[in-house]
Amino acid sequence: MGAAVSAAPAAHTHVLLGWPTSSCCRPLRVRSKRIFDFLAATILVLVTIPVALVVAVAIVVDSGFPVFFRQERIGARPVASREVVYWELRTFSIVKFRSMTNGSERSSLHEQFIAAFVNGATANTNEFAHKLSDDPRVTRVGRFLRRTSLDELPQLLNVVRGQMSLVGPRPVPSYEAAAYDDTATRRLAGLPGLTGLWQVKGRGRATFEEMVALDVGYLESSSLWTDIKLLALTVPAVLSGRGAR
Repeated sequence: MGAAVSAAPAAHTHVLLGWPTSSCCRPLRVRSKRIFDFLAATILVLVTIPVALVVAVAIVVDSGFPVFFRQERIGARPVASREVVYWELRTFSIVKFRSMTNGSERSSLHEQFIAAFVNGATANTNEFAHKLSDDPRVTRVGRFLRRTSLDELPQLLNVVRGQMSLVGPRPVPSYEAAAYDDTATRRLAGLPGLTGLWQVKGRGRATFEEMVALDVGYLESSSLWTDIKLLALTVPAVLSGRGAR
């Protein structure tokens, strides 16, 4: 394989991304990252079982069943050649604790928010972000879960399965990926993560272009030590109330 293959933003299958000199395309880095993710995520799943049980009970008491919510996202999976790992875009289901009323249909509000963000608004200043924060479909327990990022906890199972990493660019809905140009699509060239450089450094203040630059910078030069540092820095980021996406 030569250079990365590109395609129209709306085509999310059989699109290969990658740069041979980047960290995300080095086979040893990809293998070591997967081993670290699997071991760390498995331990975290076991450690957080009591928390997950409390959250599940709180959801049922507050708004009934179901406890979990699934959503299709765009991510990437590794495709190995002899010397380089490339990344193939595909859809997969992320798992979250349900934070909205049961049966709530997808609103165009988030799509409008994403459009505003891609067009230059910062994540916490445009009108749609404020509307999303006051969405009446979000339950009382759901607001707490979103504020503390506990709604993302079940995605540890996505990490164990190899669909996600602990650290990497967040997976995006198909309507967000469809709005990406070639430069923005580069942030998808790696396993999507629970947290990442943008969540730690730019969350809520960064523009879309800054988010892309942070995520691409991570993919091009990340290491195991970088992942450990970002995981440690995620704790104060979450406690600051910046949440997860």
